[in-house]
Parts: sequence; structure tokens; C-alpha cells
Amino acid sequence: MTIDFYCDEVLSGKTEVEKIVETDNTLAYYHTKPSYQVHIVAIPKKHIPSLTRIDECDQKILYELIETVRKVAWKIEQEYGACRVITNLGNYQESKHLHWHIVSGKRI
Repeated sequence: MTIDFYCDEVLSGKTEVEKIVETDNTLAYYHTKPSYQVHIVAIPKKHIPSLTRIDECDQKILYELIETVRKVAWKIEQEYGACRVITNLGNYQESKHLHWHIVSGKRI
């Protein structure tokens, strides 16, 4: 069974999240189990398995997601001086839903 925390929990409303940015097609929010002092996740609202499995018809959503990531990264960089933007693929990707981590500070 494929795990999709984002569709099953976040987008369904089962798990409440603190939103940072929301658009028609994307959502960025504070991670529910952060690994860094600042840990934000950005996702498309449509199920897209991963960056390497995006369909041509979803290019507009990908652009909107990148713009959401850019806005959050800008905010974090201004507040904390630096950030990382990370996406995982293949076996590194625990939840099979395209998502980006925007993180800053030490691992916790």
C-alpha cells in the first residue's frame, strides 16, 4: 500500500496544519513532525506522485508550486538568513506525493 500523508491526512482535513501560503493549487504549511528548527512543507493539492513522475498536463501546477516554494524560501531567508529547499525521490520519498521541504536551522 502506497502512503500518501498529504492526500489522506492534510488535504482531507484529518490532520490540521498551520498554513503559510495557500493558492488554488498549492499549500505550504509548518511540518507536523519537524526535523529542523524551521520546517515547512509545500505540496500541490492535486495528487502528483513525485517530481520525476509529473505529467505534461500538470506543468501549470508545477510552476505554481515552485512559486509557492520561492515565496516561502524568500520569507525564511529574510527571517533566518538562510534556508534549504529539498525534495526526495524514489526510496528516499516516504510519502508518494510531490512535496518540497523548506528548512532552516539545526536538525532537531
